[in-house]
Amino acid sequence: MEEMEEELKCPVCGSFYREPIILPCSHNLCQACARNILVQTPESESPQSRRASGSGVSDYDYLDLDKMSLYSEADSGYGSYGGFASAPTTPCQKSPNGVRVFPPAMPPPPTHLSPALAPVPRNSCITCPQCHRSLILDDRGLRGFPKNRVLEGVIDRYQQSKAAALKCQLCEKAPKEATVMCEQCDVFYCDPCRLRCHPPRGPLAKHRLVPPAQGRVSRRLSPRKVSTCTDHELENHSMYCVQCKMPVCYQCLEEGKHSSHEVKALGAMWKLHKSQLSQALNGLSDRAKEAKEFLVQLRTMVQQIQENSVEFEACLVAQCDALIDALNRRKAQLLARVNKEHEHKLKVVRDQISHCTVKLRQTTGLMEYCLEVIKENDPSGFLQISDALIRRVHLTEDQWGKGTLTPRMTTDFDLSLDNSPLLQSIHQLDFVQVKASSPVPATPILQLEECCTHNNSATLSWKQPPLSTVAAEGYILELDDGSGGQFREVYVGKETMCTVDGLHFNSTYNARVKAFNKTGVSPYSKTLVLQTSEAAGAHETKPVKDTDSEEQTLPFPVPSERLPLRRMSPFSSTLNLQPSFPGRSYFDFRSSPHQLSLHSSLQSLNAPGCSLEAQSASYSQLVDIKKLLAVAWFAFDPGSAHSDIIFSNDNLTVTCSSYDDRVVLGKTGFSKGVHYWELTIDRYDNHPDPAFGVARIDVMKDVMLGKDDKAWAMYVDNNRSWFMHSNSHTNRTEGGITKGATIGVLLDLNRKTLTFFINNEQQGPIAFENVEGLFFPAVSLNRNVQVSTSTPGLRAACSGCCFQVCPGTVKSTAPR
Repeated sequence: MEEMEEELKCPVCGSFYREPIILPCSHNLCQACARNILVQTPESESPQSRRASGSGVSDYDYLDLDKMSLYSEADSGYGSYGGFASAPTTPCQKSPNGVRVFPPAMPPPPTHLSPALAPVPRNSCITCPQCHRSLILDDRGLRGFPKNRVLEGVIDRYQQSKAAALKCQLCEKAPKEATVMCEQCDVFYCDPCRLRCHPPRGPLAKHRLVPPAQGRVSRRLSPRKVSTCTDHELENHSMYCVQCKMPVCYQCLEEGKHSSHEVKALGAMWKLHKSQLSQALNGLSDRAKEAKEFLVQLRTMVQQIQENSVEFEACLVAQCDALIDALNRRKAQLLARVNKEHEHKLKVVRDQISHCTVKLRQTTGLMEYCLEVIKENDPSGFLQISDALIRRVHLTEDQWGKGTLTPRMTTDFDLSLDNSPLLQSIHQLDFVQVKASSPVPATPILQLEECCTHNNSATLSWKQPPLSTVAAEGYILELDDGSGGQFREVYVGKETMCTVDGLHFNSTYNARVKAFNKTGVSPYSKTLVLQTSEAAGAHETKPVKDTDSEEQTLPFPVPSERLPLRRMSPFSSTLNLQPSFPGRSYFDFRSSPHQLSLHSSLQSLNAPGCSLEAQSASYSQLVDIKKLLAVAWFAFDPGSAHSDIIFSNDNLTVTCSSYDDRVVLGKTGFSKGVHYWELTIDRYDNHPDPAFGVARIDVMKDVMLGKDDKAWAMYVDNNRSWFMHSNSHTNRTEGGITKGATIGVLLDLNRKTLTFFINNEQQGPIAFENVEGLFFPAVSLNRNVQVSTSTPGLRAACSGCCFQVCPGTVKSTAPR
C-alpha cells in the first residue's frame, strides 16, 4: 500500500487529491489546484473576436486545421488532446510552465439556450502539470471536467488503512489537521477554514458538524455519490460511447451528440474494461516480478563488484610489490657490483702504492749507496764496482720510466646505469583487456573413421560440431608420453588433421584436442587411446570400438586418400609448432635454455626393448641388424651447430672450417628405448682427434665433445681411443680410425648404458653407465675430418622389406 501513495497525491500541491477532476489527458488534479493554475488569455485573442472580424474560416475548416495542428504537434514532440482545437492564425501563447498554448475556436452556444442565457467566455487555459498538454476551457469552466469518484474512494480506504490524521480540505498551502466535518457539505475543516468558509449563520447554521473520525465513519457507511454527466449535471451516466471513450447519459443521446457513434451499456463496458485492466495487470505483474529479480541481481552485482574490486586491488598491490621487490633485488645486485668495483679499484691502487713504496725505498737505498761509493778515494776499488753500479742505476731508472709512475686505475667509475628502458616500461605499465564477451569455441569432435595408427605413427582427425556458431581460430592437439605421463602439445594450428611420427612400438598413447579463439579455449574432446604396432611392418588391423566412454582405442591403418600434417613424437620434451617451408612442417624440441629443430634424416636404429635372448647377449650381438626393429632417418642440425661447421649432402655430411674442435648435434633426441647409429669417416688428415657420442642440447659447441658435463663421448686418433666426460679421460683402448672407418654408437636407455664400436667391433668396455634423460647424437671435429651418416649393412638388411610412409619423415623395417 505504501508504494501506491505517489499515485494518490496531486502533482501541484503534493497532498492527497481533494475533489479530483479528470483532465482530457486522463491525468488528475485537485479542483482547487486546477483553479489556481488557470491562465487568462487576452480578449483580443478570443475566437469570437476573430470570427467577428470576418476571418472567413468555416467550422469545417477549423476541424481540418485542428487535425493539421495535431499532426504538426506530433512531429515536434508536443501534442494536444483530441478534444482540443487550435486557431491557425493565432500566435501561440505560453503558460507559466513554459508550455505552448494554442487558443482554440470556441464552439457556438447551444441552440436551445437563449442568447441571454448563453455563458460569457472567459478565455481560460489550463495546462496539465504532468504531460504539459494545454486546454482552453469553454463556458462551463472547471465544471466541464468529470470528478474522479473512484480515486476519492481509493484515497479514503488508504487513509483509513493508515489511520492517518484527517486534513483540512480547504487550506490553500500545507493542509492543517481537520477539527470538524460537515455532513451536509461532506467537507473536512480546520478551525481557521471553518470560521472563514463555514460560519455558523444563515443557511449554514442548520448544517451538522461532527468530529473528523465520526465523519470518516459516516462517509464510509454512506453510499458513494453516483457520477453525473458533465453536460447534464442532474442526469446519471447510463451508456458508454465507444468512439468518444466516455460514459454518457440518455439526454446526451437524445440531443444527438453521439448519433453516429457506437454506444454500449454502461455495466457491460464496465465489466469488459475491468477484465482488460486485470489482464494488463497480469502482464505488468510479471514485469514487476522480473524487475524485482533484476534488482536482486543488480544488488548482488554491487556486492560482487565490491568483492572483486578488493580482490583486484589486492592483486594489483601484490604485483606492484613484486615489481618493487624485484627492483630492490636488482638494486642490491647493482650495489654489489659497485662495491666489487670499488674494492677492485682500491686493491689495485693499494697494490701499486705498496709496489712503488718498495721500489722507492730500493731506489733511495741505491742512491745513498752510490753517493757513499763516490766519496771513496780508492780508484782501483771504485773501478771494480763502478760498471755494475752504473748498470744498476740505469736499470732502476728504466724501471721507473716504463709506466711505473702512471696510475694503474682511474678514480672514475666507468659504469653508467641505463634506466631508460625500465622508466619507459613503467610508463607503459597499464591494464589490458583480458576478458571478452564473445564465447569460446565448441568442443571439437574427433572423427573416428579417419583416426588411425600404423606401425609407430598415429593420424588424428577432428572437426567442429555441425551446429556450432562460434568460429575457432585454431586447434591444440595433445599427446601423452606413452607411459601415462602428462599431456604435451604436439600441434597448434588451423589444420584439422595431423599425423604424429616417431612413436615407440608396442606402446599406448592418449590423445585429445581442443579449439581456441581470442576469447579462450574450449573444453577437451573425448580422449582416444592409440595403440602402436608391436614391430615395424606388422600390419595388424582391428575394428574401432565406438563407445559412450571418454576413451576409444584406434589401432587400424592410416587412410591413404588424405594427406595429413605430419609431426614427430615429443619423446620426453615439450613440442612446439614452428613455421616451415611449403609442403613440409616441423616442430621444435624445447629444453631450457636452448631449442633444437626436429625433422628427418640421420639414420638411427630404434628398438623399444629386446627379447630375453637378446638381453643376455653381448653388446656386439645386440648390434646385429637382424635383431633391430626400426630404422629412423635423421639429419645433423644446422640450427644448433657451431658457426664453423660446414654442412653438405642434405645435412648428412659435416666438416669444419676451423682447426679447433667444433660440435654438431643430430636433430632427434632419445629418452627411452635402444638406439644405434653409425657414422663414416670420409676424410682424415694429419691425425686429428674427432669425438663421437651423445650430448644434451645445451652442450658447449666450441670445445671437444666430452669437455663439459653435458656430453658423453669417445675421441679417437689413428692408433687409440679414450672415453671422456666432464673433461675426465678413461679407458685408453688400442685401435684407431682411418679414412673409410665406421663409428657405431649404441645408446641403451633401457639399461642406461652407452657403448662404442669401430668397424663393427666393440671398442673397449661399456663406456658409460647410469645415463638417463634426453640425448642427441653428437660429433666434434675440425677441418681435417669429414664425417657422414652411413649404415651400409643396414641398407642391405632393409632391402625388400622397408615401408616408406612419407618422403623425408620416418622409415620402418621389419625384422628378418
